[in-house]
Amino acid sequence: MAVYYNTPTTYGTAAAVNRFFSQLGDIAGSIEAWNDARVTRKALSALSDRELDDIGLVRGDIEHVALNHFIR
Repeated sequence: MAVYYNTPTTYGTAAAVNRFFSQLGDIAGSIEAWNDARVTRKALSALSDRELDDIGLVRGDIEHVALNHFIR
């Protein structure tokens, strides 16, 4: 007599775990980007207008530089 046993696969579980860790990585990347922008903003804000002028920036450029949107 033959016996047929159908073993369940875990492909759906693996995909869900993969999505979870992908989202976790995205969140960690967002936090890292936020912190980098915060540190850059703080360092540039501490400079005087003269020092900013020496590196070719004005106070209005600080936010763009911190968020990496500054284009020359």
